[in-house]
Amino acid sequence: MTEALKRGWAIPVLCGVFILLNALFMAQQVYWFSLLPIVLIIGWAMLAAPERLLTFIAFATPLSINLEQLELGGIGVSLPTEPIMVGLTLLFLMKLAVEKGVVRVAVWRHPITWVIGAQLIWMALCVIPSSMPIVSFKFLSARIWFVTTMYFMLMRSFEDPRNIHRFLWAYMSGLAVVVIYTLVRHAQYGFEHDPAHWVMSPFFKDHTSYGAILAFFIPFSLAAVGLPGYSLTRKGLAFVLLLILATGLVFSYTRAAWLSLIGAAGMFVVLRFRVPAWVIAAAVIVGGGVLYLEREQITIALERNREESSDDMGQHVRSISNISSDASNLERINRWNSALHMWQERPVFGWGPGTYMFQYAPFQAAEDRTIISTNFGLNGNAHSEYLGPLAEQGVFGMLLMLALVITTVLTVLRLYTRMPDGRDRQLLLAVFLGLITYYLHAALNNFLDLDKAAVPFWAFTALVVLMDLKYPVLLAKEVGGEAMSETI
Repeated sequence: MTEALKRGWAIPVLCGVFILLNALFMAQQVYWFSLLPIVLIIGWAMLAAPERLLTFIAFATPLSINLEQLELGGIGVSLPTEPIMVGLTLLFLMKLAVEKGVVRVAVWRHPITWVIGAQLIWMALCVIPSSMPIVSFKFLSARIWFVTTMYFMLMRSFEDPRNIHRFLWAYMSGLAVVVIYTLVRHAQYGFEHDPAHWVMSPFFKDHTSYGAILAFFIPFSLAAVGLPGYSLTRKGLAFVLLLILATGLVFSYTRAAWLSLIGAAGMFVVLRFRVPAWVIAAAVIVGGGVLYLEREQITIALERNREESSDDMGQHVRSISNISSDASNLERINRWNSALHMWQERPVFGWGPGTYMFQYAPFQAAEDRTIISTNFGLNGNAHSEYLGPLAEQGVFGMLLMLALVITTVLTVLRLYTRMPDGRDRQLLLAVFLGLITYYLHAALNNFLDLDKAAVPFWAFTALVVLMDLKYPVLLAKEVGGEAMSETI
């Protein structure tokens, strides 16, 4: 075939045959055959240029469209990204079975990889007693292809620093297109509050996931404005992208995303002033203790807040703590309580991965129900990346998610202090702060079953591991020793 393609007549003949067959199919109202060239190009890229295909996935993810949103039989698959990730996963697993060294031994031994592996194993075990095995198997399969492509395959691709920046810029570019599209549509409605919930459709399901991803990439877009090694042109482009993403975030009316950026700013202060990990842990414990002891007084104070979500930005911000009349806040409490009730009935294995939205209806208490409550699973999941696994995978599911967050945070806290000043350190900081926005946002929403969030989440986690392997403790000690000798 290769020899035939090299001949001058082969390509025109193949094109002519395709055009003739496609015309015959279209005459019979069969249009899928028109996609054959795209499928062939993607298939070739999987074999010949997988790194370029990973970059394409980054660009296409913000622009992908979920078939479930188009009401095509309820198939929850995003096009074109997830079919490509499925193909890459199959090729990667086959290569892993026949070749050695596909994944570095150090990657397998890293604590973050252990936690991810434990998550997948426990999730697979929870599929067996699941209340809906087919739903759980699909959920597990999606997690496998997300982790395989965006963690293990990207880890290898990111060994070339150029691929790191290509990936980040590709995602930001695709996201900027979505933001511009959303702002143009939103402007037609005077940037009012209610249309902000759906003007990003069909690319994003609602404003919460849209805002979460904008917050995810604002730290990198901000860092890129002054990143060492970038040309003046690239820094200027980064500034433009920062303005676009920031404007999109403001008009997304996503309160959780705004809060997550404030939390990321707090973590920046922690890293900037090198606050020890034990101080952070002590602050969390003390803060948690105060919240627990004063929970009744805090609840009373919050219930006095009657501010509703609205077009007024100040009032919208104040409505964050309204748990007396704000339907969105009250519905979250309803979902959280439902998740706790589900866990109490099945504390070990849960109801099965991905089953919450189909099973939570009977667990809603009458006093928790709101005007937007539903018994048909129409309005999403548990609204928590921590309580969702608790209901679906039992106590170990939640603990493993917490373990992933804690392990990643501790890894970065140790790594950041030993890394030398420069481009890699600033890049790590930007990526980590992006992860922090999601860790915080995950208390109020969960999107890791969507390609929009899963792609940057696992990619950023892979980058943390890669940096940790690139700057080991021994190397840091050697560099410090050499610097001390030179000083003396």
